[in-house]
Amino acid sequence: MHAALATAEGDTGFWATVAPIVPHPLEFFFGIVTFAILYFVVKAKVVPRLEQIYADRTAAIEGGMNKAEEAQAQATAALEQYQAQLSEARGEASRIREDAKAQGSAIIAEMREQAASEASRITETAKKQIDAERQQAVVSLRGDVGRISTELASRIVGESLESETRQKGIVERFLSELEAGEVVREKVGTAPTTGEGGDA
Repeated sequence: MHAALATAEGDTGFWATVAPIVPHPLEFFFGIVTFAILYFVVKAKVVPRLEQIYADRTAAIEGGMNKAEEAQAQATAALEQYQAQLSEARGEASRIREDAKAQGSAIIAEMREQAASEASRITETAKKQIDAERQQAVVSLRGDVGRISTELASRIVGESLESETRQKGIVERFLSELEAGEVVREKVGTAPTTGEGGDA
């Protein structure tokens, strides 16, 4: 190129015959000016934009990492809270189970006590009722026995025993001897044998 410039300018001196690797002063100056302009353009326009893009990308990456760390921390906290709640729920369930067992045992014991008390009350009532009915039966039996005994005795003796005082005394004496076991049953209508021959 410097040869073309030398031919255009009509230069036949040093620069026309020098080796092609040595730049011409005009080319060197033009290259420096072009490089300086390109450097300033790149420095003023391209580099700030690249730095801004790099900063934005770095901020986005760091923000994503921070968000990921925050999310992980929140997840860890939620997991710990869940485990704590689960442990508390298990403890509450165990306590409720123990309370239910205790209450069940207390209810069973109370029901048994009530059943025993009710059975005792029913037994006592039945016993009193039986005693009352037995007493009533004894009174009724005494009356019947007294009446029947009086009638039989009147027939046997041939004497009226209808007097209330006499009847009561005889009946009481007979029942007392009967209860004491002093009354001996005898066959009615049998006559003692004398050992002698009877009349024909």
